[in-house]
Amino acid sequence: MKMTTMAGTGGGVSLWLKVDPFYIGALPVPPHPKLSLHYLRKIAVYAKSKGKAGFPHLSYPVWKHIACNKLNISEELAWMYFEGFDLLCEYPPGDRLKLAQQVAKCKNKEQEDFLRNQASVDTLQFLLYLFLQQVYKISLRSSLVIGDEWPSRSKSPIASDGRTSGTTGTKNLDENSHMTFFQNNIHDILSLLIEADSYAGSASDVLLSVQCVDALGFLLEGSADQLKTFKSLKELAMLQQVQSKSGYSKITLSFSFRSFETWLRNCLVSNPHGVIACVSAGQRLAWPTSGGDGDGMKRGKMATNANKAPKSCKFVVLSQVCKQTLAKTSATLVDARVKIHRCHHAFIYLLSPLKYISIEKCRNSTIVVGAVETTVHINGCENTRVVAAARRYSISGSNLCTLHMLTPTRPLLLGGNDSITLAPYHTHYPLLNQHMARVGLASHPNIWDQPLCIGPDHQVDNPNYQLMTPKDFFTFVIPFDMVGDTKEIPGGLPAMYEKALDQREKEIQGWQQTVKEGGLTKAQRKQFQTLVENKFQAWLAESGHKRELDGLVPPGAPGK
Repeated sequence: MKMTTMAGTGGGVSLWLKVDPFYIGALPVPPHPKLSLHYLRKIAVYAKSKGKAGFPHLSYPVWKHIACNKLNISEELAWMYFEGFDLLCEYPPGDRLKLAQQVAKCKNKEQEDFLRNQASVDTLQFLLYLFLQQVYKISLRSSLVIGDEWPSRSKSPIASDGRTSGTTGTKNLDENSHMTFFQNNIHDILSLLIEADSYAGSASDVLLSVQCVDALGFLLEGSADQLKTFKSLKELAMLQQVQSKSGYSKITLSFSFRSFETWLRNCLVSNPHGVIACVSAGQRLAWPTSGGDGDGMKRGKMATNANKAPKSCKFVVLSQVCKQTLAKTSATLVDARVKIHRCHHAFIYLLSPLKYISIEKCRNSTIVVGAVETTVHINGCENTRVVAAARRYSISGSNLCTLHMLTPTRPLLLGGNDSITLAPYHTHYPLLNQHMARVGLASHPNIWDQPLCIGPDHQVDNPNYQLMTPKDFFTFVIPFDMVGDTKEIPGGLPAMYEKALDQREKEIQGWQQTVKEGGLTKAQRKQFQTLVENKFQAWLAESGHKRELDGLVPPGAPGK
């Protein structure tokens, strides 16, 4: 599929897909079968028939009625989609915190339902969000046509150098797949918007309202001056020099469907600030790491586009950080979308407020991040521990992973997981409260222990997850000095884990008292201390914690 160059043929306008709707909004799991285009068109018509409760804003009661009674979608899935769209909406942090306080005060389901029933979303944009779930739809027909043994998703388009990207599957940051999906479905997307916002037309053409084009701006943004400034889709489509190509008429105050679709296709380019551009042309980061197996240890690959990308496209990519410790708090990370990829036996601390983080194909690693405004997604990881306060967690294709979570939404366990351990958030650092406030994240409610399992491979009698037992629970100390006022775990610990820690502390104190009262001589105490230290060092080596501690010593420091 041919991709337009940056110059474009749409009146000097370049358009590209926004990152968040695909990266944060589209769940990497086959969508519910009733979210096909056929049913979405029915939803559009029905919502419009419900008056102000359905259009231009769709209230949650109407959506729940549609989902549960018309589409046979469970109430928990209906709320998951509604809540997922809300992640993409920009609200002041104070509004998020105020709502969290109201939810935390709810004493029963009736009170929670009352709050939910007050919520509403932009109808047209919500329909687009539901349509985006088709990105991860498995196509049996296409697999039969191309001769694949297994069902697969559409392949990425041909790159500018003639090579194919060669990627399929649930790669939620595969921009080529996203572009392919959008190009293949432009006509259906525009038709869906028209269905919801019926507008006047002639026998030869349909008219597209300005409201529809404005809603489509949920997916697209662009520039008309070679990336010097960025504008919304509606602003670009209505520029004086562009109107003849975009099909806008000042008489009807609307767009020609055919002209607009053609103009849209001609203007599409790859995102100049996406992950691919960040990796290929971004600024290389020289963040120091420690640990490793000697001076010849290969450094991880780190890049960012923060020096030139707008806030809505700021990325940091960390790849192949192996057998090293990386600890960073930086303005580069603030509000960034972070991708951590193929890191093995690593300890990574990113102690800044983030927009989103994707952790992919990592093994035997510990990843601790600050407050995350939207989603932490783990994909294809093994024996990896993730610690974060985030609005939503999702995990797919992973095994033997442990998630220490502070989250106000149900963690999403998608397909392909095995032996996932869920645990409460168990750490803090001095700036944590400040970072949580910045992203609008409160300490309550925290429903880390109420996962929502999605997909066909979940079995009620044989779940692929477990809650961490209190006997296996320990708090986690972040071993870095910072200035700030957070001195305890936000929201505290659940009672049974707090009780287990107290009991363990009493056992330690009792053991110390026994040693003190043992009547050992000075030589015996020294011998006993040596024995204990040797046992401790052996345990550190066997458990792998010695490498973690060694990684905290800066290169060249005494004893390193």
